[in-house]
Amino acid sequence: MELSMPPPQIYVEKTLAIIKPDIVDKEEEIQDIILRSGFTIVQRRKLHLSPEHCSNFYVEQYGKMFFPNLTAYMSSGPLVAMVLARHKAISYWKELLGPSNSLIAKETHPDSLRAIYGTDELRNALHGSNDFAAAEREIRFMFPAVITEPIPVGQAAKDYLNLYVIPTLLEGLTELCKQKPADPLIWLADWLLKNNPNKPKLCHHPIVEESH
Repeated sequence: MELSMPPPQIYVEKTLAIIKPDIVDKEEEIQDIILRSGFTIVQRRKLHLSPEHCSNFYVEQYGKMFFPNLTAYMSSGPLVAMVLARHKAISYWKELLGPSNSLIAKETHPDSLRAIYGTDELRNALHGSNDFAAAEREIRFMFPAVITEPIPVGQAAKDYLNLYVIPTLLEGLTELCKQKPADPLIWLADWLLKNNPNKPKLCHHPIVEESH
């Protein structure tokens, strides 16, 4: 009797990477290292955060002695935020970065990115999410419209459906009944495309984007 095996599942982890303001000019060579290390750059944006945005991003560091210097450093110029994906992306990116203190990295991990590009304990050139929960929060912060895995299940899925999907669908079906089009399926599909509440919008936050 054959055992029925579950279909294989491919899970690709994501992490947030930031090229900090003082080394933005090295972006091209850093991206080359990232790609050669087996990562895919899923999304990228160049932006200039305000000190307030930096405070919100580093909220877990709030109250520490270096916090004011950190927010000043991170808001001192444009930075590049990227969503990186690969198997075990979080741990592999942290390994590539090396210790958070660049001076220590230069001694103990001389080939790491922070050893090569970092300056000191504060100006360590690059950021990486610490764990899965941090990656999810940080990706959502830098890319508000992105869908992060895992897709919600259980109560979280019900909440999402009740908040975003069902109201839009009800509105579309109500309008469908009023219009009585010849091809209701095509009409509803077009209506949903036009009225999708999750379609990309202009940036909601006062963040200065680079011009293309």
